[in-house]
Amino acid sequence: MKFFSDNAAAVHPRVWEAMHAADAPDSGYDGDALSQRLDEAFSDLFGTECAALWVATGTAANCLALAAMVPPHGGVVCHREAHIEMDEGGAPGFYTHGAKLMLADGEGAKLTQQAIRTLIDPIRDDVHQVQPHAISITQATEYGRVYTPEEIAAIGSLAQGRGLGLHMDGARFANAVAHLGCHPAELTAQAGVDVLSFGCVKNGGMNAEALVFFDMELANVVRYRRKRAGHLQSKGRYLAAQVLAMIERDLWLDNARAANDAAQEIAAACGARVFHPVEANEIFVVMSPAEQDALRAQGFDFYDWTAPAGAPGAARLVTAWNSDPAQVSALARAIAAL
Repeated sequence: MKFFSDNAAAVHPRVWEAMHAADAPDSGYDGDALSQRLDEAFSDLFGTECAALWVATGTAANCLALAAMVPPHGGVVCHREAHIEMDEGGAPGFYTHGAKLMLADGEGAKLTQQAIRTLIDPIRDDVHQVQPHAISITQATEYGRVYTPEEIAAIGSLAQGRGLGLHMDGARFANAVAHLGCHPAELTAQAGVDVLSFGCVKNGGMNAEALVFFDMELANVVRYRRKRAGHLQSKGRYLAAQVLAMIERDLWLDNARAANDAAQEIAAACGARVFHPVEANEIFVVMSPAEQDALRAQGFDFYDWTAPAGAPGAARLVTAWNSDPAQVSALARAIAAL
C-alpha cells in the first residue's frame, strides 16, 4: 500500500486510449494534427490566447521556461525549498548556462511579495552583483501549500513592476485548482504569470508535460531551445495525445479531486499530527520512528521526512488519482490507532 509519490501512479486508461489512437500515421516531431491542436485547446481552457508545447519531463519544462527568460549572467528568485533548487540536479544552471538561483524564505515553501523584496532590494544595480531576471513559484508548493489568486497577483505585480518574468512550476497545478475551485486563468494569466509548467505525469499521464505560454514571444524562443535540448521528440503526437486526453473533458480536474479527497480523509485521521495545512494531495505528519515502523509492518509505504522542531520524527504521505479507497481508509484507521 504505497503512499510514496504520485510520480509512481498508474497511467489513466483514457490516456492509454488516446496514445493508442495516435498510432495512425501523421507528421513527425510537432507537425502532427494533435500537436497542432494544443494551442487552441489550452486557449479554450484558460480563456485567453496562449501557446502550448509538450515536453517529456517537469524538469525540462521548468528549465526551458527559465532559460528563455534568464541570461547566463542573471538570476531566478525562488524559494530555498523549491523543486528547481532541491530536486533537479543542477538542471536550471545547465539549461540557462549558469544563471543563479536566488533563494528566498517563506512559510510552507511559499514566496510572498515582501520576501522577494527583502531578497532583491539590497542588490546593487551594477555588474558586480547578479541581477534578478525572473521569479519562479511552485503551485502547489513542496509542502502541498496552495497560492491563492490574490497571492499570485501580488507577486505578478512586483514582477511586472521590476521587469521580471514570472514562471509557475505547476507539477500539481491541477490539485491547486481543484482545491480552490477557481478558474485556472485566475492563478496564471490574470495574475501575471508568463509561463506555466502544466503537470500531467503526476496526475495520470505517462511521460508528457505541457509548457503553457501567456507570453507568445517566450513560446517562439522555447521552440528552438526545445530542439537544441533534445526534447523535440520525433513521435511527438504521442505526447500531445496524453496532454489533450488530460485537459479535454476535464480529466485533469477529476483526477486531482480524487487525489485531494483521499488526502483529506487521511489528514482527518491524523488530527494534530499534521504540521502543514493539507491543501492538495500531500500530508506531512509528525510520527516517531517506532510509529513509522508500526505502519510499515502493516504494509504501508511512505517517505520519512524532516521533523519540525521538537518532534520525534515525521513522514510524508502522498495520494494519487488512483489511490485505492480501501487502502486510503485502511491507512487512516491505522494512523488513528497509533
